[in-house]
Amino acid sequence: MTRIPGLILLLLAATSLCACKKEIEAPLDRGVCWQMVTRNGRIAFNKVSDHEPQIESCAASLEGMRLRFLALGGSHEAIDGAYQGQFLFLRREGVFLAQKYDGGRYPLLVRTPDGGLAKLGAGSATQ
Repeated sequence: MTRIPGLILLLLAATSLCACKKEIEAPLDRGVCWQMVTRNGRIAFNKVSDHEPQIESCAASLEGMRLRFLALGGSHEAIDGAYQGQFLFLRREGVFLAQKYDGGRYPLLVRTPDGGLAKLGAGSATQ
């Protein structure tokens, strides 16, 4: 009988450890595009643009910022961002979307042969 309470204590300890990790939340501001950066081990969001009508236009703003930084001698090929509570991940293959930072990532935009971005299924992305 003493094993069951011990097992319960072990399960309670495990769930309390999981509860300690704070989940990263994307800003919910309507129409605002954010770049997500890590400073001194902490996550920060820098405003990139206001009045973005949709998530694709936020991705385009982040891509433009990435290209400007590279032209100035920067070396970051990957950029993380956020738009209205969702996370954006700009990678070599395209732009990916996630509801949670550590959650599943889904393709939003793909790279075209010339390095641009296109919606999934667009003719220029596959030719």
